[in-house]
Amino acid sequence: MTVFKGVYTALITPFRNGVVDDAAFQALIERQIDNGVHGIIPVGTTGESATVDDAEHWHLFDLAIEAAAGRVPVLAGCGSNDTQAAIRHMQVAKKAGADGALIVAPYYNKPSQAGLIAHFNALGNAVDLPIMVYNIPGRTNVDILPDTMAEIAKHPNVVALKDSAGDPSRTALHLARINKPFSIFAGDDNLALGFAAYGAVGCVSVLSNIMPRECAQLQNLLAAGEMVEARALNQRLDPLQRALFLEPNPGPAKFAMATLGLCAEDLRLPLVPPVQATRVAVQTAMIAAGALRGT
Repeated sequence: MTVFKGVYTALITPFRNGVVDDAAFQALIERQIDNGVHGIIPVGTTGESATVDDAEHWHLFDLAIEAAAGRVPVLAGCGSNDTQAAIRHMQVAKKAGADGALIVAPYYNKPSQAGLIAHFNALGNAVDLPIMVYNIPGRTNVDILPDTMAEIAKHPNVVALKDSAGDPSRTALHLARINKPFSIFAGDDNLALGFAAYGAVGCVSVLSNIMPRECAQLQNLLAAGEMVEARALNQRLDPLQRALFLEPNPGPAKFAMATLGLCAEDLRLPLVPPVQATRVAVQTAMIAAGALRGT
């Protein structure tokens, strides 16, 4: 049984002059691994999956798997609101050597709970690759309810849940209904501490793009039961966790990374760079968190 745990970075996709910046992307992954992250996720929402074409999408899989070189698991972002498109992404990811797939609940079509079960069963049956289900009702307009998640988890390839429904206490409901080893990840940095208290074993993090060492340390502390130290670290990181979501992700995160000289700030429309007030708030929070030296 595949078990994922720890901090998995939802990687940004660096662009320069309208195209994927291969060298910057692989350098970001090297920085992630050097700083102790437990896994990486290319081409998810933070990776602007909605505005990369299939060739770019699959090229990013190859780049990530090459850069990781087996040192940490790579969960390829394979979700789609088209079941057949998600299957194609998974087939490519498996062939490329990915360790698993992150699959968001289908967006826009608003499937029923029965439709969600059928979707994930179809994926699990089509490609033998471990699946982390991604529930984010705020983006998809559909919520994978705990009873539905329990049905989905009956498939042997479904091994984890990234929960961005905003309620850490749901972790208890999921764990009570799923009768096998199963990993629950917080889907939001600012809720990671609460999720861990209910039994989650990791976080899919945006903040770790900027502060990978500290995010890995937080998950290590939580795994060791060092709650006092974990709370203190979370307190330091919390203003930046929140500032990164003052505008749609990954705009503020890319601004923060560009400030550190890690990549260009380029986004793809319809996303646009953050306004000045957000930029000031992000930089102020970076200084408070220790990510940026104050002047």
